[in-house]
Amino acid sequence: MTTHRDQVLALMLDAQAALIQAFEECDGESRFTVRDWERPGGGGGWARISEGGPVFERAGVNVSAVHGDRVPSSISDRQDIDPDAGFFATGLSTVLHPRNPWVPAFHANFRYFEVGEGQEIWWFGGGADMTPSYGFAEDASHLHQTLKDCCDTFDPDFYPQAKKSCDEYFYLPHRGETRGVGGIFFDRLHPEGPDGWDRAYRLVERGLNSLVPAYLPIVRQRAHTAYGERERQWQLLRRGRYVEFNLIHDRGTQFGLQSRGNTEAILMSLPPLASWSFDVTPQPGSEEERLAEFLRPRDWLAARSGGPVR
Repeated sequence: MTTHRDQVLALMLDAQAALIQAFEECDGESRFTVRDWERPGGGGGWARISEGGPVFERAGVNVSAVHGDRVPSSISDRQDIDPDAGFFATGLSTVLHPRNPWVPAFHANFRYFEVGEGQEIWWFGGGADMTPSYGFAEDASHLHQTLKDCCDTFDPDFYPQAKKSCDEYFYLPHRGETRGVGGIFFDRLHPEGPDGWDRAYRLVERGLNSLVPAYLPIVRQRAHTAYGERERQWQLLRRGRYVEFNLIHDRGTQFGLQSRGNTEAILMSLPPLASWSFDVTPQPGSEEERLAEFLRPRDWLAARSGGPVR
């Protein structure tokens, strides 16, 4: 008999294969390497990493399925959950760090949790977001429209809620800035009713299928834009902010490390190169300076200027 756990894991593995094929075709040269791992205490994962390509300097598409007798504190501390109830968790995470600074970085994660042996407690979570070094309103608009179309099939009121959650979650309080242009983010999704599990599952399925059309058209449009050392150094500085969020605030990183997942697979989300310089001040009137104004929550569906935000 196929369980809910089996059904979601099969979905994640199928999506992993489809994403890898699409990313390899877009890059043209680099291929994903295989790194499977086992977790002490139960479960493991399937890490797939590509590095050094002409389009993607690093790309990862990882799937994990772990279980254990004790719920990690990153989950139990935030919820009314018995930490000794036992848990199962599976999910897919993909992160892409392009080589060209004009191409935005991209992240998505979809996941499923069960607490207790009899599926007494379950929920889905997920989302996708984009992090540019140089801002184009039309790119942000395309991402958000694609994600909204996905969300509307679940509930017309879902996208505004998921967008707001994303804006709030991907925020660096110590910098006072958002990580990127947002997207959608949801957690503890547990619709009521006899078809609640199926509805949530179908939303995650559609979300996974939306990643390629949401992101790759932007990559193909920007990947051949000329750039020099100035743009490259700015990209590395912006990547530093990405690292700060993932190591300080990201719940997925915390859960992975606390559940004793594979460290290399967990930290594949970090860019291969990043930099920090003291008190960097962009040149007045430059595209780098304009990024601060660009990276703030707004109605991206209405922002269709077609070029760098002025």
